[in-house]
Amino acid sequence: MSALAQTPQEKLQLITSNLQEVLNPEIIEEILTNNERPLKIYWGTATTGKPHCGYFVPMLKIAEFLAAGCEVTVLLADVHGFLDNLKAPIELVKERVGYYRYAITEAMRAVNVDVSRLKFVTGSDYQTRGSAAGDPFAGYPFDLLRLSTSVSGHDATKAGSEVVKQVEAPPLSSQIYPVMQALDEEYLGVDAQFGGVDQRKIFTLAAECLPRIGYRKRAHLMNPLIPGLQEGGKMSSSDPDSKVDLLDKPEVVKKKLKKAFCPPRQVDGNGVISFVEYVLLPASALKNTERPGEPRFVVPRRDAEPLVYSGIEKIKEDFAADVLQPQALKPAVTDALLEILEPIQRVFEASKEWQEVEARGYPPPPAPEKKKKKEKNLGSRFPGAKGGEPAAVASGEVEAKADGHLEGKDAEAIAVGRSKEEATGGSA
Repeated sequence: MSALAQTPQEKLQLITSNLQEVLNPEIIEEILTNNERPLKIYWGTATTGKPHCGYFVPMLKIAEFLAAGCEVTVLLADVHGFLDNLKAPIELVKERVGYYRYAITEAMRAVNVDVSRLKFVTGSDYQTRGSAAGDPFAGYPFDLLRLSTSVSGHDATKAGSEVVKQVEAPPLSSQIYPVMQALDEEYLGVDAQFGGVDQRKIFTLAAECLPRIGYRKRAHLMNPLIPGLQEGGKMSSSDPDSKVDLLDKPEVVKKKLKKAFCPPRQVDGNGVISFVEYVLLPASALKNTERPGEPRFVVPRRDAEPLVYSGIEKIKEDFAADVLQPQALKPAVTDALLEILEPIQRVFEASKEWQEVEARGYPPPPAPEKKKKKEKNLGSRFPGAKGGEPAAVASGEVEAKADGHLEGKDAEAIAVGRSKEEATGGSA
């Protein structure tokens, strides 16, 4: 159904489905009910580590926003990436903006999303500029200062605690980060901000602090965080084994899924099942050309008919009952994921520009320096010892012969050593 034919209730259902939480939903309901303009939403991502398959969770939700007729802005937050405990120097963060734009665009195209209505904005394009009129007391930088006077350091730290990298002595930038994220809502002109549930404290800060400087409160939409492929964590760019990169080769994908945490009968905390729920099923609904909008996930079995699923509840039920087993589920997940990744990687292989952007944004780490061989200290009495030969030898009063013995004045004393330390080569 096109967005024009949808009722406000149908749009609201599509916008809020599969979310973990919605703050201030009345803001969304009012705009949809008035039906005077599209709902405006933004999703921001700091351009740090490479986007991985966990990014499909927000991207598939963005596809639903677009289907509901919303205007969606993707903020490529380069300044935020720099502020987050200096995860990367600003030169690399800026280069990674291009990589993110390529990756997000092709990932959404791979699941049949029309990206023509998707708007990309780079943070530094407006966050570092004053007002167009040249007023020093207007524009984003000054508004950030105004906002900083109404937010305590404690509240800013608390807001960023689940998003900004935590260290023992955090830089001041870790407090600026959440305050800027709040201000972005005003400068992007949106009605709602979308993000993971780990950003809830930043969203709450934004709703509380923007009205203090005369800007309106926004709604906030939160998707759940899916577990990583390893036990006890989320998918993270900093943990290679917890996630699959968009450009991982098939053999790498197969290896990672084979090692993934997926114990028999255990549904809770199972990253493989969560990946089916939040990525593969929604993606299959977008890719289903025979029955558009209908999810479909097939699990081939060696000695039985394949299991065909159209929803997650039956998958969870069968897995808990051991009807669906890890040795059948993992290969099915691998095949479905490779099918999604194939067109993304095909575009990358054909795009010299994307490859160059990757090389600039993610240069290989420098080769480790070879360890220098430790020189043995043979003592200052050793003939020809570097930097430690006796003055008599250096002056020519005593001559070192080819066989190692010394001749000349005090030759014996120099050879044997006048003290215990000299006799043993300078060691006690």
